[in-house]
Amino acid sequence: LWVWGGFAVGQPTLTRFFSLHFLLPFVISVMSMLHLLMLHEKGSSNPLGDLMHVSKTTFHPYSSWKDLVGVLVVILVLMYVIMFMPNILVDPENYINANPMTTPLHI
Repeated sequence: LWVWGGFAVGQPTLTRFFSLHFLLPFVISVMSMLHLLMLHEKGSSNPLGDLMHVSKTTFHPYSSWKDLVGVLVVILVLMYVIMFMPNILVDPENYINANPMTTPLHI
């Protein structure tokens, strides 16, 4: 109930809302780092639930290369879009000539 603040949208409710939404990315990144730390320390168990250490996947060679390849693919796709199709993510209204005597429709 403290997080929600009730039906009224006043200053205390907005303060709680904005503060929690500011903290959320930091909480997610800390949880991700803890997850990677635990994977690095304990290893990843196999899907069958076997408790033998022989069947565990080691963290470093597999996950490190997988993450590195994933980051490189994302960077290459982003660079391709930026270099070869720069206007694909642009708002079409940017190319409309401005008329200072009229108010735009979206206002």
